Amino acid sequence: MTRSLGTTDWRTANRANWDERVPIHVAGSFYDLPGFVAGRNTLRDFEVAEVGEVAGKKLLHLQCHIGLDTLSWARRGAIVTGLDFSAPAVEVAEGLAAQIGVTTARFVNADVYDAVQALNGRTFDVVYTGFGALCWLPDIARWAQTAADLVAPEGFLYLAEFHPLADVLAEDGRTIEGDYFRRDPIVVDAPGTYADPNAPITAGLTVEFLHGVGDVVSALAAAGLHLEFLHEHNRGHFRLAAGQRVPQAYTVRAAKVR
Repeated sequence: MTRSLGTTDWRTANRANWDERVPIHVAGSFYDLPGFVAGRNTLRDFEVAEVGEVAGKKLLHLQCHIGLDTLSWARRGAIVTGLDFSAPAVEVAEGLAAQIGVTTARFVNADVYDAVQALNGRTFDVVYTGFGALCWLPDIARWAQTAADLVAPEGFLYLAEFHPLADVLAEDGRTIEGDYFRRDPIVVDAPGTYADPNAPITAGLTVEFLHGVGDVVSALAAAGLHLEFLHEHNRGHFRLAAGQRVPQAYTVRAAKVR
């Protein structure tokens, strides 16, 4: 159920919701933790190809949730730091790192906007943001500046995100039912999660925000990062009929300007 924001604090509502999602995601089949522990990689093939070799590099994963993508980069040789605002998620990530024997991983419980301070000004060769992260942030310019501040000289930001066009499509993947240019908060009060729609959740209120591709790229440029590429991908939420293709994901790589 969609409702108005009123006096709801977006961060408090979203953190409570994500805290409650953690045990559901750990126990369910969507994230397949036994498969991950056994060696399953959670990164998409184009992410691995576009980021390139990470062995020995310092990689920061912003909004890392329970750390599967973070630890997948660690398995490829990166020295990883994952950051997330949900303390239960960070606790799970730390446990998974120990369980699979990754000793080069560190996890930090902090809000993404506070990342520079929480990481004591450290910078990273790769700052990575994965799928389903930006919709939880109201200020994309502040996110871009935070990310830019965390990129080391000669380093880069890599973003892999669901395409905002997909966010305004109906379930058939073809019909436009939303406003691509909507920028006011999207407040929803509903149980369940994408991993288990029937899961009982008491903190069902969430606040999301839609950011156009142009908004994101312009924010990164304004923060002093140099765009190396913007790629659109037709892999994502929808399975369309033959000959029907829309961008369902996009990736951006932006380097530190010297």
